Amino acid sequence: MRQERTVQASVFDLFAEHEIGRELKAMSQWLDEHRDLLGLVTRDLRRHGLKETGREGLPAEAVLRCALLKQHRQLSYQEL
Repeated sequence: MRQERTVQASVFDLFAEHEIGRELKAMSQWLDEHRDLLGLVTRDLRRHGLKETGREGLPAEAVLRCALLKQHRQLSYQEL
């Protein structure tokens, strides 16, 4: 089953002083304050009636953060 969240080390310790790093840190803090969004993303990603086989996908939080990063920075899937 897809996980909702996986705790990871922060990249902001290394890049916090860079303009983009500050921008991403602010976005990350906003997401941390709005945890209710994770439930919405998790429900959208789960497909009922499918067998739980194969590799697990990205946690819902990673999907949300990747989607926001892609849109905000106007990245292609390849650049992402």
